[in-house]
Amino acid sequence: MALRSLLFDFDGLLCDTEEAARTSWCELYARHGHTFPGTVWQQMMGNPEGEAVAMRHLADLIGRPLTGEEIADRRRRKAALAAMAGLRPGVEQLLDAAAERGLALAVVSGSGHDWVHGHLVRLNVAHWFTAVVTGDDEGRRKPAPDPYLLALRAVGASADEAVAFEDSPTGVHAALAAGIRCFAVPGPAGDPGDFPDVPILKDLAAFLPEVTQ
Repeated sequence: MALRSLLFDFDGLLCDTEEAARTSWCELYARHGHTFPGTVWQQMMGNPEGEAVAMRHLADLIGRPLTGEEIADRRRRKAALAAMAGLRPGVEQLLDAAAERGLALAVVSGSGHDWVHGHLVRLNVAHWFTAVVTGDDEGRRKPAPDPYLLALRAVGASADEAVAFEDSPTGVHAALAAGIRCFAVPGPAGDPGDFPDVPILKDLAAFLPEVTQ
């Protein structure tokens, strides 16, 4: 079928807020004399319970639960770093070309609405999206297909008419479970080897030929 819609994850895909999160954890681990393991980060990417994964791991290392102040400080540090993050390479070019072609664009994220919408406005890209599906919407979160099925209904497209872009295996699984063709776009800390089932793009601009042909 003809391409009618492009569906995008947000964190780490449109904007590298994932690096802000990773840095905030690296700093917290370092304050306790430990190194934040890449294996823990891999478990967290795209996982709505990612924060709890790191909290449990660090608590085991230091022999006590994290305090409320430590948790709040880490979240504030993440937010401050994320507020300085820009669009990832190729994002603006692809969104502009897709909108010019008349494709319906949607964000499909597991993060909260205020977080996602706030950053879309900050980055001046909110106007490009017909729909924004977040973790605050009803239904199961990724890797379940529910968020992508909701996005398809919102943009009025079938799975065969859409393409999804993700930077985490969790998100890829959700898109594939919804029957949507998916491309992985790993972030700077991502491992292409984590995506054996889908094509990999170095950045979103690599998809431009399929939009502009």
